[in-house]
Amino acid sequence: MAYNEIVKLKKQLNESIIGQSDLVEKMLIVLLADGNFLLEGLPGLAKTRAIKCLSKLLKSDFNRIQFTPDLLPSDITGTTIYQPESDEKFIFEPGPIFSNLILADEINRAPAKVQAALLEAMEERQVSVAGKTYAMKPLFMVMATQNPIEQEGTYPLPEAQMDRFLMKVKIGYPDKEAEMQILDLVRGEKSSTTAGQSVQINEQSVFEARREIAKVALTDAMKSYITDLVFATRYPENVDGELAQWIECGVSPRGTIALDVCARAHAWMHQSDHVSPENIRAIAKDALRHRIILSFKAEAQGITTDDAIDKVIENVALA
Repeated sequence: MAYNEIVKLKKQLNESIIGQSDLVEKMLIVLLADGNFLLEGLPGLAKTRAIKCLSKLLKSDFNRIQFTPDLLPSDITGTTIYQPESDEKFIFEPGPIFSNLILADEINRAPAKVQAALLEAMEERQVSVAGKTYAMKPLFMVMATQNPIEQEGTYPLPEAQMDRFLMKVKIGYPDKEAEMQILDLVRGEKSSTTAGQSVQINEQSVFEARREIAKVALTDAMKSYITDLVFATRYPENVDGELAQWIECGVSPRGTIALDVCARAHAWMHQSDHVSPENIRAIAKDALRHRIILSFKAEAQGITTDDAIDKVIENVALA
């Protein structure tokens, strides 16, 4: 049963990534919803470790792309190589994007042209090189990371690309108890000869889980609740006067879709055959925080998109 396999995967991830249970759950939700996600957090909070552990436990290919200012789009997508001894003179050499799980590390350190090289792969699940298109693998997920405190020499992601990410997850420091467990974990990994010998999950379990998630019921009342939340960000003046001063641009239709698929995955992971308001609220911030543009006044007051989403949820009632 796919559910048991995913629970096993979640348990093993939590054992390897101490103190980041929310990250583990959101990462699995994005995987099961067949999306990509942006992870923002300070250095050393297991961002890279998370995707590496997932690839080891999933029987899947993994590639890490370190984004730097001198990176070229072809360094990601691949390029054509001239080989005179071959019958086909130009042969396509695939880039690191052709893998199951992609870690786009510090994505905001590369210029816009390189960042845009990910767009087609993330949205269309294909790459176009020299007039030809090459499909991604059936199991494909991009996890991009960025550091919120180092902005010098970086290139902020444009809104159009941010919208391609199903979720934007923020992580913080673990608590003291978790920090002590991290010490034991790292020490045990270095001294153990069997470290990393976990039971791997087959890709087919993910595909089966996706089929089951597609059957999770979304009633008309929940559809109305989702659209009401989205419309509250587009027309905040109809909801709350203060909210209208905070939001300059609301959520796109991709945000509506993100709420739907992520809420279904969240419900399925908690053994429910239907979406409830709690499922929607549980993933609302991660699905919407990168799709809202705040006004200058809100930013000057230190208001965040999470604050705006809290006010939206507070003011939007169930139909």
